[in-house]
Amino acid sequence: MNFSGAGISVEFPGLENILERAAMPDRTIILTTLNQAWAQPNTMIDLYLESFRSGEETSQLLDHLVIVALDLVAYDKCKLLHAFCYMLKTEDVDFSGEKFFMTEDYLKMMWRRIYFLKIVLELGFNFVFSDADVMWIRNPFPRFDKFADFQIACDAYTGIPEDMNNRPNGGFVYARSNKRTIDFYNYWYMSRVDHPGLHDQDVLGKIKTDQDFLDIGLQLRFLDTLQFSGFCQILNDVQVFPTQTLLFNFACSW
Repeated sequence: MNFSGAGISVEFPGLENILERAAMPDRTIILTTLNQAWAQPNTMIDLYLESFRSGEETSQLLDHLVIVALDLVAYDKCKLLHAFCYMLKTEDVDFSGEKFFMTEDYLKMMWRRIYFLKIVLELGFNFVFSDADVMWIRNPFPRFDKFADFQIACDAYTGIPEDMNNRPNGGFVYARSNKRTIDFYNYWYMSRVDHPGLHDQDVLGKIKTDQDFLDIGLQLRFLDTLQFSGFCQILNDVQVFPTQTLLFNFACSW
């Protein structure tokens, strides 16, 4: 399903081309974002890429990773490290510095990300998005629910993937491109207006039981923190990862 058009090409020049080049045969890509604060030597982006190279059955996934740079310094750093880099321009906003949790610029950055991911879906690409502080220990793809439209990590997991009482964490998501996910991302993005001052995952927590959301028919699944660890139910010993652990997140939203 491809919704590409002149408008997207103008707003995001070159995006569709780079996604095509990086995509898996089923049009799935892996995305992360990078700004100047995390592009310094020996910081998160180096650890992030090293986790792909060192993880179990993850090195080949680097061929499908697109790093979305939020400023020119990050873009130049990306070009030194990786084959697929995309410069995401945002008018009148400087995303280069460290954005502290829940500041105005932090919120702008989070909602810009949601809008960008919506565009990726409209272009007909499935995606896995992970923050750059997520370490890829093992290949997560075999563990995804093949019938779900949208799967997301948790800050707290009840043990039931369909339970709306799970607390979502937007640091790791898997979305399939179809009408339901596109409608969902549109609704999610527009809901920021009704919930000013909240970031994307808190807004998702509020809208996931709305009737308008339920009417979309999205097959939503929450990811088990035993496998997708550190969001934010942290292991007692992070030096030894159980065989079930696929990903580990260094940062929490608490």
